[in-house]
Amino acid sequence: MMDAEKIKQGQVEDLRGANLEGIDLCGATLEGVNLAGANLMGANLSGATLHCELWGANLMGANLSFADLRGANLRGANLMGTNLQQASLSSASLEGASLMGLILAGADLRGADLRGARLSGSNLLGADLSYADLSGANLSGANLEEANLTGANLLGTNFSGAHLLCANLTGIESAGANFRDACLTGTILDGFSK
Repeated sequence: MMDAEKIKQGQVEDLRGANLEGIDLCGATLEGVNLAGANLMGANLSGATLHCELWGANLMGANLSFADLRGANLRGANLMGTNLQQASLSSASLEGASLMGLILAGADLRGADLRGARLSGSNLLGADLSYADLSGANLSGANLEEANLTGANLLGTNFSGAHLLCANLTGIESAGANFRDACLTGTILDGFSK
């Protein structure tokens, strides 16, 4: 197992393919660290910084299923091919992040900053997006079946062709949102304001 303290102190920059399952990197600064293909299943990355002014960390193909990323800064991080199933991302900053085609089924994204995030084709089955800021995000073709979007900010969000079967859209702000060709069967729309 990799030494968590060395990683936290910035002594390790290349962790491609490393087995970091269950590692505690709470509050670590991982700016520009290469975590491509790393196994971070169940890891504690709460409050971690994976972003710097020029680029985000490379998490391409990493396994972050069941990981704790509450309050983590992932702005602009490369998350292509990353598994975030059942990950806890509440209050995380994912502004402008590329999350296209990712598995986020059952993920906790309560209060997350997803402004301008690219989530087209992602699987968000049963995800909790309550009170998340999705303004300007692209969720075209995403699977949001049974997702909770209660109180979410959907200003200018693109849901074209998305599957919102039995999703909860109670009390959302959705001015300028695009629901063209979206499946809204069984969707709870109480307090829905366009």
